[in-house]
Amino acid sequence: MNLLLPTKLYKAIGLLFLVTGIGVVGYIVISGDSFINALYMTIITMTTVGFGELHPLNNTEKLFTIFLILTSISVYGYTVTILTEYLANGRFFEKLKRKKVEGQINLLLDHTIVCGYGRNGKQAVNKLKHFNQPCVIIEKRKDELADLERDEVLYIEGDATNDEDLITAGIKSARSLITALPSDADNLFVVLTARQYNKNCTIISRASNESSYNKLKFAGATNVIMPDKLGGAHMASLVVTPDLVEFMDRLTIAGEVEANLEEISVNELPKKFISKTILDLDLRKKTGCNVIGFKTADNEYIINPEALTILEENTHLIVLGNKEQIKKLREVF
Repeated sequence: MNLLLPTKLYKAIGLLFLVTGIGVVGYIVISGDSFINALYMTIITMTTVGFGELHPLNNTEKLFTIFLILTSISVYGYTVTILTEYLANGRFFEKLKRKKVEGQINLLLDHTIVCGYGRNGKQAVNKLKHFNQPCVIIEKRKDELADLERDEVLYIEGDATNDEDLITAGIKSARSLITALPSDADNLFVVLTARQYNKNCTIISRASNESSYNKLKFAGATNVIMPDKLGGAHMASLVVTPDLVEFMDRLTIAGEVEANLEEISVNELPKKFISKTILDLDLRKKTGCNVIGFKTADNEYIINPEALTILEENTHLIVLGNKEQIKKLREVF
């Protein structure tokens, strides 16, 4: 029924214009009025406001006026009924809200699209929000949509496997995409579609089965995460190396405990540090943080890099420090 409402509403509006046109033409033909006078007579007749006629009406004009009044009342009644039904079903306000959301999304640049707002999707969104990273969620399940409304998250009600919904979410201008749908097949389809529209997008996909790992990588996923496998490995590590695991659990990038990890892109450093060394950066003295890792431009990781390692473009530093040191690091660099 709701799908028919817009069509009925357009029909009702069309009828109003049609009756207005009939009235204008009728008064021009019958009374010989000018266009403005005919429009005036039509409007005061249709709205029954009670203003006086421009001139005394003959019998033909009176009969036409009666016809116009009765027709207008019928059309008004039909229009009000349709409009009331349209508003009562929330379609009007829903469209306004959707247009507003689409306008906000169109202004985004280098944002993250999260497909699915289940357990993994919510964790991803919370992390992105903590770092003030703009994100858009695509979700079709009604129960999850209620959570999105409550959490005040920018979202699109739709299916991430549909090209149109991905485009609406801004896949062409997105920096990254996280697909955390329950089905590996759906995640595979999202990865394929997203990679088609954005060659440079970082795509992170969830997988439930090991057999899906290579397929997702081949489809274009930058990284594939298997939550069940990670959870089992973590529990086993608590048995084999409990102290080491507990120590690693205390390292976080969320800024909520004493020890934190931070990633620094060399491209975002002041230009004077390009082609300099880690020693020249002097992070330890300036912030108290230590460089514990280095990612080369070829995506190779160096653990505990040498102080004379060159800071080239498209490389990254992994830094370790406490809460205050990381805060100072962000202020300085």
